[in-house]
Amino acid sequence: MQQHAAIEMRHISKAFGAIKANENVDLEVRSGEVHALLGENGAGKSTLMNMLSGIYSPDSGSIFIKGTEVHFSSPKQPIKLGIGMIHQHFKLIDILTAKENIILGQGGGFFVKGKELSKEIKHISDTYGLDINPDKKVYEMSVGEKQTLEIIKVLYRGAKILIMDEPTAVLTPQEIKRLFGILRNMRDQGCAIIIITHKLNEVMEISDRITVLRKGKTIATVETAKTEVSDLIEMMVGKSVDLAIARENIAEKKMLLSVDNLHVFDSEKRHALNEVSFELYGGEILGVAGVAGSGQKELCETIAGLIHAEKGRIFFDGDNIVGKNPRDIIRLGIRMGFIPEDRLGMGLVASMDIVHNLILKDYQNQPGIFLKRKHIVEKAHKIVKRLDIQTPGIYSPVRKLSGGNIQKVLLGREIDSNPRVLITAYPVRGLDIGASYKIYELLNEQKRLGVGVLFIGEDLDVLLELCDRIMVLFDGNVTGIVEARSVTKEELGLMMAGGFQSREALSC
Repeated sequence: MQQHAAIEMRHISKAFGAIKANENVDLEVRSGEVHALLGENGAGKSTLMNMLSGIYSPDSGSIFIKGTEVHFSSPKQPIKLGIGMIHQHFKLIDILTAKENIILGQGGGFFVKGKELSKEIKHISDTYGLDINPDKKVYEMSVGEKQTLEIIKVLYRGAKILIMDEPTAVLTPQEIKRLFGILRNMRDQGCAIIIITHKLNEVMEISDRITVLRKGKTIATVETAKTEVSDLIEMMVGKSVDLAIARENIAEKKMLLSVDNLHVFDSEKRHALNEVSFELYGGEILGVAGVAGSGQKELCETIAGLIHAEKGRIFFDGDNIVGKNPRDIIRLGIRMGFIPEDRLGMGLVASMDIVHNLILKDYQNQPGIFLKRKHIVEKAHKIVKRLDIQTPGIYSPVRKLSGGNIQKVLLGREIDSNPRVLITAYPVRGLDIGASYKIYELLNEQKRLGVGVLFIGEDLDVLLELCDRIMVLFDGNVTGIVEARSVTKEELGLMMAGGFQSREALSC
């Protein structure tokens, strides 16, 4: 099939005040190809795609769709031209069916278009190798089914150009394999697909060409088959990076945390955690794997004292901490670092600077009624230097920092409190290669100091390399606790889907 340019972005520049998000960027995406867009956090990927989606307008440069120059002033215009954006966090209404979500916002009624819509969905499904039940409610769907529905939504609206943001972030290996099959079918039908991701192994597997951005500029566009992962990383960060994740063996391990028969209900009184039991030792990293919504969030927040457990016990150094709030836990002398999934919603106050976010953690440890700011200011400078946090200054609001730098502030604050247990929920989600590996190093450093690390992650390759053991959750249940050295990614995927539970897996 002869390939033609579906998208051409020429000499695109966009600035926000003094910050140049994109500077003279060129991007060409052809019909009938999967094109990966790579770059560190702050490289300008999102800004570039927001201009292609009509959210922003470029300060200078030109955008061509199938050879015709376009000027977008709203997101409706790209949709009419066949451009569809599939976000990492799905834009679906749980209580509606698949076909109701598809027709939503299109005008007309559900009942009038019911038969016609079902026929159209079937035609799209047959053409691209998709499989969805039009009458199934979203809340009954797996994560993979929800993503399939998102794809059908944009195809129904006539999209032939798809932008996918971190499309595999919450999928099992089996669901990723199925998604890649769908993308290949779409590519073969002439669709142009842009994937934004940090998973380089998946980029090498699914993409045809790759464009790399660094500091808002185009570094290169290369053919995937003619490049190596090491070359891509060097283009992204400007230097060679060692991709090995060290996993040291700690000889003496003391049990720090014991979770016994834990039951937790969600806001709708459904089991978020059911009979969850495990141990965490000092000097180990215990990984937690599972598709989104399997109970990871509730597990973190229950241990940290933020959610009440209906049943079960959590022993920390021999003390049962169930029923105690975070302040009670601190008063017991228990040092527990907690890095939540929602960095700015729970972890940090967005409008505050680094100094005042440190004060939030430190003020209750200071004697007297007056805060000694000098000590906190020194600590802020130390954390910024140690973690190489890119910030205008320690008094700059954290909301103005990139995702990677926000995560470094949060991790630096928690590590500085010298925790015995460090709970980390998706600590590298959305972070670039350099920031991610810096955090892996910090977690390994805590492990060497005898800290017990609970690492909730979504990249199975990282879990297998970084962790000593991996616990898998499915629908609030533990389906296996396995040695990371002896389990395969496919076996983890089966456990994540609710299978492969065994006495041997649970005895680790």
